Parts: sequence; structure tokens; C-alpha cells
Amino acid sequence: MKCGSRLGVLLIAVSLAAPALAFPPYRSTDAETAGDDTLEARIGLLRLQVNDSHSTRKTPLSRINYGIGPHFEVISELEYAIDERELDEGALGFKWAKLENRRGFGVETLLLLPVRSELDGVGIESQVIRTWQQERSRLHLNAGAFYDPRGTDTERGWRASALAEFPRDRLRPGVELFVRDSNTTDTRMQAGVGLIASLERVEIRTGLHIGLNDAAPDLEASIWLSWKWQVPNRERD
Repeated sequence: MKCGSRLGVLLIAVSLAAPALAFPPYRSTDAETAGDDTLEARIGLLRLQVNDSHSTRKTPLSRINYGIGPHFEVISELEYAIDERELDEGALGFKWAKLENRRGFGVETLLLLPVRSELDGVGIESQVIRTWQQERSRLHLNAGAFYDPRGTDTERGWRASALAEFPRDRLRPGVELFVRDSNTTDTRMQAGVGLIASLERVEIRTGLHIGLNDAAPDLEASIWLSWKWQVPNRERD
């Protein structure tokens, strides 16, 4: 029964598969996982990107995580471009992370899927994660590389980010710096602020990022809803 329950949840995650934001509304992620037999669903209501006078919208977006054991989770991500009426991005992967004594270390790896007809092949993105927690602050550092042969030109490069959060009761405001560079584009730098508000049954997550150079979008904004459920497990209960 335990294997059957896990398999069912994993099939749901794969069917939604495909990258949005690693730790909505941020591009960084933390060195923690969902937890054993726990399903996390983060649904993006809207992500708006403005560059010069042009804007693009993506909705819906999703990140579905399912925890297997205390340190491992399966991840699926999806982005839909409503203006083009097509899937824009998709990924499937995993995160391993361990948090002890308020210090965390982890690795996250995603397979970048060919979700549109003009894409071919499968890319990969992997990063190392560090987390430090204090009573009134949390710091997350990410650094990794990617290889993406899906398009006409193969893209390879690196990404790094730093996120500081300041929990206050049910509110978690944060500030973030994100940098991305590849062989096909100039270095992209963004800075942003976000807020995670925990209500009784749902989290509301909002973020706003601005471009720090010409290669980055002028403005990005997003709003997400997040839920977490413990999957019934007879052996545990």
C-alpha cells in the first residue's frame, strides 16, 4: 500500500511536470525538502515580465514537490505562456538536502524537457545549496551550471544567487540577488524583494525583481499560492 500510494503521487507530479521559480517567488531555493510522504503544491497565478515597452505573461505556473524520506524529494515544474498559448518551460528532477543545527546543505538537479514542437533533446541544470538559519533571519546561497541543447544553439553557462529572509510571525519578507551567464547571452543580473505570508491553510507568495543591467528584464513580478499535505501512510500511522 505504501508503494502504491507513493507511485500515485509521483504519477501526478510527472503529469504536471515541467522550470518555474525554484522557491517561489524567488529564483533561489533552500536546503530543505518537503518531508517524508508530503506533497507540496505551489501554483503561480501570474508572472509578468516587462522589458522596454514589451510585456509577457505566464499563467498558470506550478512547482509540485513530493518528499520521499526526510532528505529527498521529486520535483516537477511547469510554465504556460498565455500570450503565445503554449507551454513555455518544463522540468523534472530531484532535490537532496539535509538541515541540522540550523545549517543546511543540498543538491538540486533538473532535466529540462522539450515541451514545444521546435525543441529537441533534454537539457540539465544542477546547483549546490547552502542554508544558514538564525532566530530572526535565514540565508540561502545557490551556485550551479546548466547545459541546454533543446534550441537551435546549445546553451551552456552558470547561475548563482543569494537570498536573505527575515521571518516575523506569519510573514517572511526577503531580498535576493540573482546572476546568470551563458555562451549565448550576456550576463544577467537581477535584484528583488519578496514576501511569504502563511495563513491557516495556504501560503501567499509574492515577488518583485528589477534588472540591474541591459541583459536582464526591466521588471518581473509574480504571485503564487502554496499548499502542503501529508499523504496517508498506514505504516507510519
